[in-house]
Amino acid sequence: MSPLSGYLLVSAMIFCIGLAGALTRRNAIMVLIGIELMLNAANLNFIAFWRFSDTPETQTGLMFALFSIAIAAAEAAVGLALIIMIYRHFRTANVDKVEDMKG
Repeated sequence: MSPLSGYLLVSAMIFCIGLAGALTRRNAIMVLIGIELMLNAANLNFIAFWRFSDTPETQTGLMFALFSIAIAAAEAAVGLALIIMIYRHFRTANVDKVEDMKG
């Protein structure tokens, strides 16, 4: 088994845990945590493929990972702001109990 396969296996497990958390949890904050785990699994793939490529001096995988981290930070900020507004309006963070999204 190559070292790249080990990284990909760990990344797949992290992605599956995040996907299961995002799909089965009813608390909006736990759904965001699941999405963050999926993004971190993608970052691990970017770094692993960059590290074990033929030309690791190009820094492309590192740039993709940094861009993905910036996207994840923006997603977390917007997601938490939405959850706070939904909690103020409905007094719950349970995604099943939020039924109408009128403005």
